[in-house]
Amino acid sequence: MNRKKDQPYQRRIRTFDTVFSSSNAPSDDATHCVSLTSIKKRQEQPRRYFAPEKMEQLILSVKEHGILEPLLVRPLGDGTYELVAGERRYRASLAVGLAEVPVIVRELTDEEALQVALVENLLREDLNPVEETEGILQLLALKLSMPVSEVVPLLYRMQNEAKGKVTRNVTGNEKSEQVQWVFDGLGLMSWESFIRNRLPLRNLPEDVLEVLRQGKLDYTKAHVIARVEHQAQRQSLMEAAIVEGLSLSQIKKRISEWKSAREGKPTDESVKLQRRVDKMMQQVKKQAVWDDPHKQQRLEQILSDLEALLSS
Repeated sequence: MNRKKDQPYQRRIRTFDTVFSSSNAPSDDATHCVSLTSIKKRQEQPRRYFAPEKMEQLILSVKEHGILEPLLVRPLGDGTYELVAGERRYRASLAVGLAEVPVIVRELTDEEALQVALVENLLREDLNPVEETEGILQLLALKLSMPVSEVVPLLYRMQNEAKGKVTRNVTGNEKSEQVQWVFDGLGLMSWESFIRNRLPLRNLPEDVLEVLRQGKLDYTKAHVIARVEHQAQRQSLMEAAIVEGLSLSQIKKRISEWKSAREGKPTDESVKLQRRVDKMMQQVKKQAVWDDPHKQQRLEQILSDLEALLSS
């Protein structure tokens, strides 16, 4: 008797069939072994970034245990197959030099293959928020038969109608039901949450998006860093956030200090420093440093350093 963990693609394939009602896909998802050289990569793959450290871990696992989860492919009719899902495992197999790999073969159209690849990607736990956002938009575009450039305005229209800001025109019709259907099928988030929290990612500067794609920065921190208009300062803050592990409040504090400095306002640190200098001057006046040759010599040196600092 097959257990769930022995059928790793069953949940993902059923999700695809539920969301897209793929009537052409066969129900037999038996695992076969095929030559790795007979598998060709798709030109259009939803996933573009693969973390090097995670790829290295997977390669070591494949060396020791082989491919535990079959690749999903579709036949091309000439004895070869096109990779639909499982590119990380495919790359690891090439790196290890495997001759054969286990696969599930499904008859899929070009559109169905892309839809399956998108769903499979979106169900991965390590998918970064940028790729997840782009994948969901692609999925919606396929389901609604419209370009992504038209999907985004449609979603914002649904949001405004739900808030009562505009007259209902989309909400409740076939397109809005299809949008709801996709989000219900994926089970990742609601369409309202997607519009509120994920669509704004598309407006971030490219350098911030790239860091997000690499999974180096949480997208809530990225939103705040993106407000820094000066690119060099933004890049410096991103590097500090990654290397030093800055919290969201620490990032906001640094931005606030930069803004205060630019506007000529004293920052918290400068105010503390001013108070420290004032306090030290009061102590110097109260204490008898003038009659102590050693202290007088040290004070002259400190004053010389201070004068040099001020003159520079």
